[in-house]
Amino acid sequence: MKVMKITGFTFIRNAILYDYPIVEAIRSILPICDEFVVAVGASEDDTLSLIKNMNSDKIRILQTVWDDSLREGGRVLALETDKAFQAISEDTDWAFYIQGDEVIHEKYLPNILSAMEKWKDNEQVDGLLFDYLHFYGSYDYVAFTSKWYQQEIRVIKNNKSIYSYRDAQGFRKNDDEKLWVKKVEAYVYHYGWVKPPEKQQLKQQTFNKLWHDDRWVDTHVAKGAQFDYSGIDALKRFEGTHPAVFQKRIAEKNWVFDFDISKNKISLKNKIKNILKKYLGLNLDYRNYRILR
Repeated sequence: MKVMKITGFTFIRNAILYDYPIVEAIRSILPICDEFVVAVGASEDDTLSLIKNMNSDKIRILQTVWDDSLREGGRVLALETDKAFQAISEDTDWAFYIQGDEVIHEKYLPNILSAMEKWKDNEQVDGLLFDYLHFYGSYDYVAFTSKWYQQEIRVIKNNKSIYSYRDAQGFRKNDDEKLWVKKVEAYVYHYGWVKPPEKQQLKQQTFNKLWHDDRWVDTHVAKGAQFDYSGIDALKRFEGTHPAVFQKRIAEKNWVFDFDISKNKISLKNKIKNILKKYLGLNLDYRNYRILR
C-alpha cells in the first residue's frame, strides 16, 4: 500500500517589510508535510534568507519574480500560488496550501491527517474545507460578520487541472469549475489584520496596488503613519488559545488595541443574513466550493 505523501506550498514576498508571519505559517503545518515548496518572490528585504534560515530539509525554495504590471483583482497572487503548486513533487497525494498570514493550531493536525487518509482515494473529493478565525487589531478579538469569509479550501489533491482562483483566496479546476470538498474539523487562524499599526498602514498603501490603480489607492486608502483600527464594525472576544508557534510573536506585541464589543455596529444586511442562517439554515454567504454530503 502506497504511503500517503503531503506537500505544503505557499508564496511570499517582502515578509519582513510588511511583517508577515510566514515562518510561523510554515512551521504550523511542517510536522505533517513530507516536503514544502515556498515560492519566494524577489523582495526589497531579506525574505529569502528568512526562509533559508529555517534550516529544514523539507523546505524547497522556488525563486520567482512577480509581475507588478498585473494590477486588477489581485491576479498576481494567484499566479504565484500556481507556481508553487506546479513545483510540488509528482508523487504527492495532498497539497496543503497556507498563506503568509495564516497559521494552523497544532491541535487540529490530527483531524487534518485523519481527513486526508479518509478521502485520499475518493476521486469525488477534490479538496478539504476549513473554517476561519479572522483576528483583528490584536490577538484578543475576532471579526465575525459576513464581510469576512467563513470557510475556504486549504488542502487540494495533486491534480494539475486545479488552479488558484482570483486573488488566491481559493481554488477552481478545469474551466472555472468549483471544487468538490469535504469539511474538516479545523480552523485557519488568519492574522493578516493583526500587525503593528505602522506596518498595517504600510501594507495598505502598497498591497492595494495589486488590485487597483494609483488613483484608486490615493482616493480610498487613508493617509497617515499608522493604520486606524477603530473603523471596524463588529468584533467579539477570542476565548481560545493561539498556536504554539505563535506564542513568541504574541509576547512581543508592542501596541494597544481595545474594542467595546457592546458597541458593535452590525449593518441591517448582516443582521438579516445572521437571522436567516441561525433560524432557517439559509446561508447567503459567497461559496467558492461545493460540499460533498
